[in-house]
Amino acid sequence: MRSTVRIDDDLMTTVKTRARGEGVSMTRMLNRLVRLGLEALSREADKPRPYREKTFRMGRPQVNLDKALALVASLEDEETLRKMSLRK
Repeated sequence: MRSTVRIDDDLMTTVKTRARGEGVSMTRMLNRLVRLGLEALSREADKPRPYREKTFRMGRPQVNLDKALALVASLEDEETLRKMSLRK
């Protein structure tokens, strides 16, 4: 397919130089470079984005966390007693 495209002079000079160096026509060189560019763009789009967890401020703790294990143990004891009382 034919199309008219405006290419910057410095890019055209580089493409011509590469085409001469590889012994191919300008058309083939331009097609190859466009394909390489599009493949590179699609590879970039396929890369997974790094996962990032959202964080939220929860304010100051309402209980003393210096003895957190003791607090958890007492809460577990209370829950165990509650369950035992429901089985009567």
